[in-house]
Amino acid sequence: MDLSRRQFIRLMGIASAAGMALPGLARSRFAHAADGPYDLPVFGNARVLHFTDCHAQLRPIYFREPNVNLGVGPALGKPPHLVGDRLLAHFGIASGTAEAHAFSFLDFADAAERYGRVGGFAHLATLIKRLRGAAGPGNSLLLDGGDTWQGSGTAYWTRGQDMVGACNRLGVDVMTGHWEFTYLESEVLTNIEAFSGEFVAQNVMVKEDALFEGVPAFDEDTGNAFKPYTVREVGGARVAVIGQAFPYTPIANPSRFIPNWTFGIRDESMQMMVDQVRETERPDAVIVLSHNGMDVDLKMASLVTGIDVVMGGHTHDGVPSPSIVNNAGGKTLVTNAGSNGKFVGVLDLDLKGGRMRDYRYRLLPVFSNLLEPDTDMSAYMDEVRKPHLTTLEEQLAVSDTLLYRRGNFNGTFDQVVCDALRTVLDAEISLSPGFRWGTTILPGQPITMENVLDQTCITYPQTYAREMSGGDIKLILEDVADNLFNDDPYYQQGGDMVRVGGLNYVMDPSANVGQRITEITLDNGKPLESSKSYKVAGWATVGSESPGAPIWEVVAEYLRDRKTVRVDRLNTPKLTNLADNPGIQDYSGDIA
Repeated sequence: MDLSRRQFIRLMGIASAAGMALPGLARSRFAHAADGPYDLPVFGNARVLHFTDCHAQLRPIYFREPNVNLGVGPALGKPPHLVGDRLLAHFGIASGTAEAHAFSFLDFADAAERYGRVGGFAHLATLIKRLRGAAGPGNSLLLDGGDTWQGSGTAYWTRGQDMVGACNRLGVDVMTGHWEFTYLESEVLTNIEAFSGEFVAQNVMVKEDALFEGVPAFDEDTGNAFKPYTVREVGGARVAVIGQAFPYTPIANPSRFIPNWTFGIRDESMQMMVDQVRETERPDAVIVLSHNGMDVDLKMASLVTGIDVVMGGHTHDGVPSPSIVNNAGGKTLVTNAGSNGKFVGVLDLDLKGGRMRDYRYRLLPVFSNLLEPDTDMSAYMDEVRKPHLTTLEEQLAVSDTLLYRRGNFNGTFDQVVCDALRTVLDAEISLSPGFRWGTTILPGQPITMENVLDQTCITYPQTYAREMSGGDIKLILEDVADNLFNDDPYYQQGGDMVRVGGLNYVMDPSANVGQRITEITLDNGKPLESSKSYKVAGWATVGSESPGAPIWEVVAEYLRDRKTVRVDRLNTPKLTNLADNPGIQDYSGDIA
C-alpha cells in the first residue's frame, strides 16, 4: 500500500533529523530537510530546471530503471553505464531509500508499493512552481529536452496537441525534439506555433531543393529549419540555450514524415554556433539543450569548446550527478534527467562577469505522494482524457508478474508484445523495436488499454507477417547490436537491442562488427539456418508502411484471450566476455 504524503514526509524528516535508518527506509540524501525533500536551498543567481523524455505521460506512473545498461570500450564502468548496487555505490546513495528506489531497479515491486507512483504533470506542476518560487521572479528557466509529444493514446489521437497544452501550463520556456518529428511536418510546425515557449534546434536544416521550392525555414540564408538558440535574462545574467535535436531522426524514424529536413550531430556547426553566441551575445553561460543521448553528449563535450553545460536526454539515463568533461577550452558539465516525468534536474548557477563561477546540481525524483496535484493542470488533464476514457480504461487482463521494458535486452512487457505477435499473427519468430519508453505494471494490477498504448503508441504502428531468411534475421541482429555497442558513440543511435520472440542467441558485446551474434536457435532448440525462410512478425517499420493492424490491437487481442498474464521466461541472449561489468546485475539469462 502506498505511503500517504503526510506519512512519507514525516518518516523522511525523522530519518534525516535522527541521522539513522528506519526499517525499509534508510537515510537518504533526498531527505535533506525536515520541511520536505523538495525545499532546496537556493544557490547563486540563476536556477535552470530540466526534464526530458516524458513521453506524453500526463498521469503518475511506475517506471523501473534498467538492470542491464552495458558500457563497452571507453564507456565501461562510467555513467550512465552503472546499474543497481554499483550505481548506488558510485553516487553514494544509501540502499533501501526512496532515492535508491528512484535511481535503481533493486526490489522494484516492493519499493514501488512502498513509495508509490512517480511523475504526473499535475504533480510536476506543483514541484516546478515551488522550485521557481523559491528562486524568485525572473530567476529561473524551465527546459524540456524533447520526446514530449509521443508515448500515450491521447498524444496520438491529438497529434501531440495535448502535450503542447500541458507544457504551456507547466511554463516550459525552451524545448528541443526527437519523437516530435514523427508527426507530419505540417503538424510539427502547427504544434510549435501553439507552443508558448521557444523550440530550438541548431542541427536541423531545410534541404536545398526544398528551400528552392519555398519550404519555410527559420533562416533561409543559413538553412536552419528552426531557431538555433535563444538568450534569456535569468537572475540578472544572460543565459544562452542552444538546441540539439536528435541527430539520427530520419534513420531511426520514418523520413517520409519529414522529407524536407536533414539532421546530424554537426560538431563543426555547433562549434561555430557556440563561438558566434559567445562573441555576439556575451552570455554568462552557454547551455546546450540536447537530445543526443548521454554517450554522444560526452563525446561532443570533449570536442566542442565553450559550452558550460549540456543538459541531455534521449537515452533515459537518470544520472544523479553531472559528468565533468575536459576539453581544449576548459570543462563542460554533462547531465541527463531520466524519463517519463520521473525526475527534474535543478541546476543552480552562480553567474557573473561573462562566466559560470560555480554551480549546484540535484536530480530530484518526482514522488507523486509527496506533491499535491496542481488543480489547473489536473482539470486540463481530465478535459484531455474525458473523450477517450472508455477506451483507455478497458481492462484487458491482470498481470501476474512485474511488467517492464527498460534494459538493453528483453523486458517482460517486451516479451508480452513479442508473444502476442507470434500468437495472433501465427509466426515462428517475432521482432519488436528496442524502445526505451513504456511504463511499468506491478504484479496483481490490471493491464488496461492505456497501459498497452503506453508501450506501443507511435504514428507508424502497423504490424506485418512475412517470410525472412535466417541470414537476414542475423543481419538485423548484428546491425542493431552495432548501433548499441559500437565503441564510437557517434555510431550509436540510442535505443536498446531489438526484442525477439521464439529466438535465442549468444552475444559478445565487445566483439567486432558483424561478429557479435552467434549460435542462433529457435525455441525448439533447432539452429537458425541462413538459407531457410521463416515466418516473422513485427511492427514499426521505418522504410515503408506495413499492411497489418496497429500493434496495440494485436496485443489487446492477445491479452483479452488470456485474462491473466505471467512471463516465466525471456528470450534474452546468453552473454559472453562481460566479467565484472558494472552495467549488469540480476540478469535473467546466462552469462559466460
